Amino acid sequence: MVIILFALMYFLMIRPQKKRQRKHADLLKNLKKGDRVVTIGRMHGTIAEIDRKSGVVSLDCDGIRLIFDLRAIASVENHLNNAKQSSTASVSDDKKPAAEDKSKSNK
Repeated sequence: MVIILFALMYFLMIRPQKKRQRKHADLLKNLKKGDRVVTIGRMHGTIAEIDRKSGVVSLDCDGIRLIFDLRAIASVENHLNNAKQSSTASVSDDKKPAAEDKSKSNK
């Protein structure tokens, strides 16, 4: 019974957390100068410099240079913007034919 409980806890709690940690580590590893990022404090900026030795990143936030710990980067905006553009493009493409059909039926 204890083994089943431990296995359940592993699959519901420990394994998903490790996946999130691995995904965040990959995100930090792939950061490069010029990427638009969001920090854990929800501050948006562009990466000006990355010092991987000391684990520090310098962000340009509308002309203001701020220095953060590399682990303070929560996400990269470039990926978010690409996903939003593709989803809005598919929605707008779906709506166009329906509007054309209505105009044809009114004539």
